[in-house]
Amino acid sequence: MSDVDQFAEHISRQREKWLEELNEWLRIPSVSTDPERRGEMVAAAEWLEEKLVAAGCQETAVWPTDGHPIVFGSYRSADSAPTILAYGHYDVQPEDPVEGWESPPFEPTVRDGRLFARGAVDDKGQLYVHVKALETWLATCGSCPVNIIYLIEGEEEVGSPNVGKVVRENIDKLACDAVVISDTSMFAPGLPSLCYGLRGMAYCQIDARGPKGDLHSGSFGGAVVNPAEALARLLASCRDTETGAISIPGFYNDVVPLTPKELRDWGELPFDESAYRDDLGVAALSFEGDYGVLERLWARPTFEVNGLLSGFTGEGSKTVLPATAMAKVSMRLVPDQNPDEIMDALEAHLEELAPAGIDIEVTRMLGARAWLAPRDHPVLLAAGRALERGFSAEPVYIREGGGIPLVGLLDELLGVPAVLMGLGLPDENAHAPNENLSLENFYGGIASAVYFHEELAKL
Repeated sequence: MSDVDQFAEHISRQREKWLEELNEWLRIPSVSTDPERRGEMVAAAEWLEEKLVAAGCQETAVWPTDGHPIVFGSYRSADSAPTILAYGHYDVQPEDPVEGWESPPFEPTVRDGRLFARGAVDDKGQLYVHVKALETWLATCGSCPVNIIYLIEGEEEVGSPNVGKVVRENIDKLACDAVVISDTSMFAPGLPSLCYGLRGMAYCQIDARGPKGDLHSGSFGGAVVNPAEALARLLASCRDTETGAISIPGFYNDVVPLTPKELRDWGELPFDESAYRDDLGVAALSFEGDYGVLERLWARPTFEVNGLLSGFTGEGSKTVLPATAMAKVSMRLVPDQNPDEIMDALEAHLEELAPAGIDIEVTRMLGARAWLAPRDHPVLLAAGRALERGFSAEPVYIREGGGIPLVGLLDELLGVPAVLMGLGLPDENAHAPNENLSLENFYGGIASAVYFHEELAKL
């Protein structure tokens, strides 16, 4: 019997056992944003460390941080073997709104071949694939052809504020030849996908302040500049309504255009704009010149208002002229945009247009550069061969509109290629009620990770 047959047979025998293990982990509500769940965060980290030991790691640790702990694991095959660093996160999004769930968010439930639970796809289920890949090698062959390092954080959902410091302090322990991450999506069911690009982020809060306190709109309306209206006009000024382009001066200066090959390849993907619009329940999509939907999602920067707050918002009426107004704004960035320079441009734009009588303050909250890998890198191609073997289908190469804060930092500090081997699907509700993971993708992902070890060892 060939090694490949042994792998497939072992994975098939362990399906129910591994699913129950994953269910145990998903029952731990490791919500990093909730201070009352710090105990559950520690419990989720310690649970994972135990499973890394059981999988065959020779060294493990739960590293404390100023926030939530980081789980480290290491399996060493031989000094001459290539080393993979598997990164992921065990923290999950809050379960709100609870009433939107068909089954309890922290009681895993299987329906129609999908596992429903908070964290199923983002990222516990995808991450666990790489733990089981090592276990598969050791159970079938007694050894693994590569060295594997696990770096699993508990703060990805809050911007990864502490993992950078830990990486810098443990740079020797984390030295590797490639990084593998499963925290992205396939383009479509049955279509394995390798993501080679992520957008970056510049996130801020904008506060507009006017009078020293709320005023009666009848007594003062018409004499005092309204901060809510002023902020609304400022936000609207950031986009050209005729072209859809962002109108902040200098915003597009460093944007790297797509290559002709990327445009051709993306044009061949099975994307139906009408179906996409219908799935979202909208009559029309946004636009920017002649750029297509996938270009706007993956390779164009954005300006999005994520939240607005001002004045009276309760039931009934209250004729108030508010003293303040606030907006949360995110700007998704693409290569080679610099988050600090983009924020500088936004601040200058708002200051220039702010009306007299209104003070504007911009508080910078998050900043991350976009990440882009060369599509023809041997490690990426090895991952493509592994996915084809694991799913019996030729993979496609895509980008994603979101970001993973640590990818760019690992690229900068370790200087090695990263492979984003996503196993989610577009309709798996990663940050919404009824989050779920395809079990077919879970088991196919384990096989693909096993084959990736083999393909990388051949290099």
